[in-house]
Amino acid sequence: MPSKSFKYVIVGGGVSAGYAAREFAKQGLQPGELAIISKEAVAPYERPALSKAYLFPEGTARLPGFHVCVGSGGERLLPEWYTEKGVELILNTEVVKADLPTKTLTTASGQTFEYETLIVATGSSVIRLTDFGVQGADSKNIFYLREIDDADKLVEAIKAKPNGKAVIVGGGYIGLELSAALKINNLDVTMVYPEPWCMPRLFTSEIAAFYEGFYSNKGIEIIKGTVAVGFTANESGEVKEVKLKDGRTLEADIVVVGVGGRPIISLVKGQVEEEKGGVKTDAYFKTSDPNVYAVGDVATFPMKIYNDIRRVEHVDHARKSAEQAVKAIKASEAGKSIEEYDYLPYFYSRAFDLSWQFYGDNVGETVLFGNNDPASPEHKFGTYWIKDGKIIGAFLESGTADENKALAKVARVQPAADNLDLLKTEGITFAAKI
Repeated sequence: MPSKSFKYVIVGGGVSAGYAAREFAKQGLQPGELAIISKEAVAPYERPALSKAYLFPEGTARLPGFHVCVGSGGERLLPEWYTEKGVELILNTEVVKADLPTKTLTTASGQTFEYETLIVATGSSVIRLTDFGVQGADSKNIFYLREIDDADKLVEAIKAKPNGKAVIVGGGYIGLELSAALKINNLDVTMVYPEPWCMPRLFTSEIAAFYEGFYSNKGIEIIKGTVAVGFTANESGEVKEVKLKDGRTLEADIVVVGVGGRPIISLVKGQVEEEKGGVKTDAYFKTSDPNVYAVGDVATFPMKIYNDIRRVEHVDHARKSAEQAVKAIKASEAGKSIEEYDYLPYFYSRAFDLSWQFYGDNVGETVLFGNNDPASPEHKFGTYWIKDGKIIGAFLESGTADENKALAKVARVQPAADNLDLLKTEGITFAAKI
């Protein structure tokens, strides 16, 4: 098969790839200049839907409903859009080797592609219990959630096990969102995680106490301070029990594991500079190879606002970093310059009728405000993080659109916080005045 060549190649077909393609089209693109090579079978879509509405029994999300860029209020890029724009969308194709000196990519089937500029948008892979040799971790009906195929298999299992028992291993994003989704499907849900509280990388113990209480009130059992060390299966090879390190055994028809991810940088490993587990880039997402850019989960980039370098795994950064890289590529071709990436960390989640947003950095001392009683119908609360006398992070549950905007502004402006008692009393009102 003869090698195909393109001016621009994006490896990876997730959120970043879709937003990069839209930005290329906006900046001006000739037909046949851009190719996206994705191992998935579908055009880029908004991945967060998989842990939320994709799993709902009613009001369910399905493609083509959540192709990019609907997640940020943009147009929906259907497969036809790529054809119309002259973008070659190469699906079901995994790139297994990248030779940067010769600017050549090789796929699993042996086909080669040549590029002038490469964007690495390979995202993360899930950490699997089989990686650690956990006994029985290869049993049927043990699920991970990363791609639409994973979600489809989970949906089938939910339908096949009505009113069954589900065990969720992990207390982070996936753990909290999937526990809610499975409970809505009338499964009997138990969460298991080793940490003293849920979402420990972001939540304080006070924030976590609200969500743990709320989930408990919904009938979800939470087991903390232990891990799954093995699984037993029935004659058909389907999981039936989860063995915990503390000696307990839980019945299970479905197990979902959400214990984190790893950035997929194997393609360029050893060929570009790395840092903090990712590919080191500048403020334009250019790597140490001037013809290679890295965006989304895989990029370790300068976080201007905090004067350090970080790697961020979140859809908001996946979108924005992709757009920044394309703007930088196009500007450099035109001999122009653009502003440095100035990202404000942003995380959010929705589960049940809850919805929280967080902006900034979660270091320093904290001030909790509002009503965080999980039994109260009027629950609405937040937290400020204060470091060196300034507010640098802000969290809010059940905020309005305007309040969430104020939250972002307070984290960006970093106002002085002299009186913590006043901050506690004023709560979100303080942010709204900035």
